[in-house]
Amino acid sequence: MQKKALYVGLDVHKASISTTVAEDGRDSAVRFIGAIPNTPFDIVKLAKRLSKDGSRLEFCYEAGGCGYGIYRQLLSLGHSCMVVAPSLIPRKPGERIKTDRRDSEKLARQHRAGDLTSVWVPDPVYEAIRDLVRAHMDAAAQLTRARQQCLAFLLRHGRIYGPNRKNWTLRHRRWLGLQTF
Repeated sequence: MQKKALYVGLDVHKASISTTVAEDGRDSAVRFIGAIPNTPFDIVKLAKRLSKDGSRLEFCYEAGGCGYGIYRQLLSLGHSCMVVAPSLIPRKPGERIKTDRRDSEKLARQHRAGDLTSVWVPDPVYEAIRDLVRAHMDAAAQLTRARQQCLAFLLRHGRIYGPNRKNWTLRHRRWLGLQTF
């Protein structure tokens, strides 16, 4: 006999997760479970509670700042999980009011209907490398911005290093150290 499926919509935030369950079948019940703390222990507790009657759990949540830890945890527990692209979630025209409860209900309904598009979830090593590359790019952009601000400040005060001389060499840095205001 086929296990009945429960489609679980999660609206994930840093501190909490709002949870809604949609039962299998087009006109079946959709019920808001409530909000739980966003901790691994509470996620395990929720999954155990929902699968108590032997149902197959199909989780989904929006990709965002909380990353893919919940996805990996739910897969390790043996449940199905989909991380959804927020920009590809169908929205009705004029639908502007967003609450955690409505968002989780909408995710559960649309997941049950098959209307959601998942994103590719990187493995932990790939994700770590991507985070490192992004951090390096951010640091380089901040360095460039700081150098431009420093040169603009010096120019406003009439301090010019000199024609045909390169900025940010060792000699230029020594010259910067001698400047007083």
